[in-house]
Amino acid sequence: MANFAKPENALKRADELINVGQKQDALQALHDLITSKRYRAWQKPLEKIMFKYLDLCVDLKRGRFAKDGLIQYRIVCQQVNVSSLEEVIKHFLHLSTEKAEQARSQADALEEALDVDDLEADRKPEDLQLSIVCGEKGKDRSDRELVTPWFKFLWETYRTVLEILRNNSKLEALYAMTAHKAFQFCKQYKRPTEFRRLCEIIRNHLANLNKYRDQRDRPDLSAPESLQLYLDTRFDQLKVATELGLWQEAFRSVEDIYGLMCMVKKTPKSSLLMIYYSKLTEIFWISSSHLYHAYAWFKLFSLQKNFNKNLSQKDLQLIASSVVLAALSVPPFDRSQSASHMELENEKERNLRMANLIGFNLEPKFEGRDMLSRSALLSELVSRGVLSCASQEVKDLFHVLEHEFHPLYLGSKIQPLLEKISKSGGKLSSAPSLPEVQLSQYVPSLEKLATLRLLQQVSKIYQTIRIESLSQLVPFFEFSVVEKISVDAVKNSFVAMKVDHMKGVVIFGNLGIESDGLKDHLAVFAECLSKVRAMLYPVPSKASKLGGILPNLADTVEKEHKRLLARKSIIEKRKEDQERQQLEMEREEEQKRLKLQRLTEEAEQKRLAAELQERRKQRILREIEEKELEEAQALLEDTEKRMKKGKKKTLLDGEKVTKQTVMERALTEQLKERQEMEKKLQKLAKTMDYLERAKREEAAPLIEAAYQRRLVEEREFYEREQQREVELSRERHESDLKEKNRLSRMLEFKETFQGEVISRRQAEFDRIRTEREERISQIIRARKQERDIKRKQMYYLTSEEERIRKLQEEEEARKLEEAEKRKKQEAEHKAKMDEIAEKQRQRERELEEKEKKRREEVLKGTDAPPARAAEPAVATAAAPPASGAGKYVPRFKRQTAEASGPAAPTPAAEADRWANRGPPPADDHWGSNRGPSQKSDRWTGGRERAGPPPAEGGDRWVPGPIGSDRPSGGDAWRTGEERRSPFGSSKPRPAQR
Repeated sequence: MANFAKPENALKRADELINVGQKQDALQALHDLITSKRYRAWQKPLEKIMFKYLDLCVDLKRGRFAKDGLIQYRIVCQQVNVSSLEEVIKHFLHLSTEKAEQARSQADALEEALDVDDLEADRKPEDLQLSIVCGEKGKDRSDRELVTPWFKFLWETYRTVLEILRNNSKLEALYAMTAHKAFQFCKQYKRPTEFRRLCEIIRNHLANLNKYRDQRDRPDLSAPESLQLYLDTRFDQLKVATELGLWQEAFRSVEDIYGLMCMVKKTPKSSLLMIYYSKLTEIFWISSSHLYHAYAWFKLFSLQKNFNKNLSQKDLQLIASSVVLAALSVPPFDRSQSASHMELENEKERNLRMANLIGFNLEPKFEGRDMLSRSALLSELVSRGVLSCASQEVKDLFHVLEHEFHPLYLGSKIQPLLEKISKSGGKLSSAPSLPEVQLSQYVPSLEKLATLRLLQQVSKIYQTIRIESLSQLVPFFEFSVVEKISVDAVKNSFVAMKVDHMKGVVIFGNLGIESDGLKDHLAVFAECLSKVRAMLYPVPSKASKLGGILPNLADTVEKEHKRLLARKSIIEKRKEDQERQQLEMEREEEQKRLKLQRLTEEAEQKRLAAELQERRKQRILREIEEKELEEAQALLEDTEKRMKKGKKKTLLDGEKVTKQTVMERALTEQLKERQEMEKKLQKLAKTMDYLERAKREEAAPLIEAAYQRRLVEEREFYEREQQREVELSRERHESDLKEKNRLSRMLEFKETFQGEVISRRQAEFDRIRTEREERISQIIRARKQERDIKRKQMYYLTSEEERIRKLQEEEEARKLEEAEKRKKQEAEHKAKMDEIAEKQRQRERELEEKEKKRREEVLKGTDAPPARAAEPAVATAAAPPASGAGKYVPRFKRQTAEASGPAAPTPAAEADRWANRGPPPADDHWGSNRGPSQKSDRWTGGRERAGPPPAEGGDRWVPGPIGSDRPSGGDAWRTGEERRSPFGSSKPRPAQR
């Protein structure tokens, strides 16, 4: 390995080796430089080295060298200058494509050169022998020799670039461009095998991208730009797959698009969805999945109607007709009724996959298949208005096949409609994303449907019909084809019929032992026997004479009849119980069977999943082994080509070829060749140095002589040029003087014209300036007025706000003053009330003292003589009210008086008592109208008084406010309540005693 101080030295060394025809050595030198750990920092010369390196790789068809170099260069410039890697890869793709095109053009030119009149004259004997032995034409042989190697290299180039760019988020556009070019390569040259491999490579790249999410430069699929690039790549893949006729790969491409949409949880644009569903229609039609083909057309119709604003009425009618005919082409029976369990499982999985692709989310249960059915689709077409958009012949065909009953004229009605439909179709002008619509492709399916409908309707009116008559009713097919169609219909329980070729008839209806005609034969037989018995043993017309002989016969018959009825009810109850037990047992057995079936299905699914995983693992291992074997064989071929003829070593037949052994042997041989090459290069370098030194020594005096001659020639040339320039200058000066003299006569006219123009323009300028100044002054005045108006408005608003603020402040001050005044009045009222209460308490104390003195005097008066005992008793009883007229009597006083016993007062005493007390209480009730002489009465005393009520309890006497209008002076009895303030205050205060 040669060590270079600078990368430029390696580039110069490679150019020298290329000039002497040693391209392989130049390639090896650049490869050593690129793979060296010494140059891991990116430099500008490295880009030039990579260009030269890739040129050599393309010239020598060294794809593996190119891949190694690009990988190393990606490591160098991944984080520093990714654009350099992009330019290098584009250069590599351009070179490979250009070489392949050149080889293709050379092969075409060679084929044209061979296209002569006399082939025998131009052919050589060895060419004739070669053509006889191999049997190849000239074009095939030229393609194999010229075109195929370059196509292989170009294909390897695409794979290499995709492998390098698969995890690079900064070069996603280049990855998509490379994939698009690879697709176009497969499409242009009809390469289905390479296309399948390319699809698998891209699919694996996306799977690894999702599997290893912790990579540093991994593309982010949630970004809109990245998602759009990946979707565009998949749609290109889908288009090329349909154009190449690879329908299985197209279906996998559709699944890839659906998986990508599910992965990022985002629906693509409507334009891409139109392409998606248009390709689905083709795939489902090729796979004979008519139901999903119809649903795909229905989704396509909805997208076109909702998002295509330029859709014409003619194109809409054509698309709607395609939807209706596709729905009618679906078979009218369910094929799963006659399928086995394994077929049903496979069909369920297939239906789920197809329904997901269309956009319907089905439940995993198998009963969910009813969601996607022919009847549901037809009803949805009618409800969504698709049928109303279709053409008239399609509508008529729909009504004849689905709603009308014409068993004898169905074929004659449908045949002209099908002829019109077969002529319809064409390219859609306002929907370029859709393929060309041809309604004629549905005619065979519609003819088959019409035949099935005719058989179904004929079976309802005929039990037997001749084959010739049935053939006349079906104008579409021969009877052999009708028989095949009827076999499929009978198999799927659509119609019950049987063909008897010996009698030449067709028999409709189920003739089995459990048919509807024989299920009630026992009941008919019993009725016939009953009629015969009635004829043999008629019912007697007169009553029997046994009633007279046996008087209790009627009761006995009645009892026996009741006993039989009871026995019958018991038997029926037992039968019901037995049937119920039987149903329970059957239900339990059914549950056990279903559970066992479910367990069996789960075990089978697990086994199938394990087998699938094992097969996948074996396939991956086998692919790895095959890939290693291919790489080993390629390395072996490269090693054998590089080895000299005398040193070539072939492997034995029994020796196992592995990649490791081949790589070890190749490395050994490369090491030997490198050592030999270094020795040769050292010797050659020494020879070249001597030769170069000798050449330079011989060339030195010749170079000096040539230099002196060149100086003399250049001096002479300079003098000649100077002389010629002086002469030309003199001539130009003379001509300029003549021109000046000729134009001097016009100077006066020029100045006059110039003055006029200047004066006219000055006047125009003054006028415009005056107008502008006036316009500016007007604008200034207008703006000044606006400012004045605005200033006045602002002043008015400010004054108004100030006035409102002052009013609010005055209102608040007034409210505060009123509140303070109210508080002051309440305080004065409270002080006044306290003073009144204090006076009242003082007066009560005085009254109590007087009462005490009076009581003492009364007690002293009890020492009178016994003869007058009745009078003191009466006086004692009347004393309290007399001494305290209009006064509240305490309870203990009332109890003492009551205990001593009521005494009837004498008229004199009564008069005395009312005389001492003043007016009676009836006239002076609660301190009402009293005269001046009664103001000092102690009943009220002209004051408000509170005391205990006459009755017992917790009630208290509460005086009302002073000056009250109440009849009783405002006083009221309160039962344990608290009285509110007379000024409306919500603060309660206790009642005063």
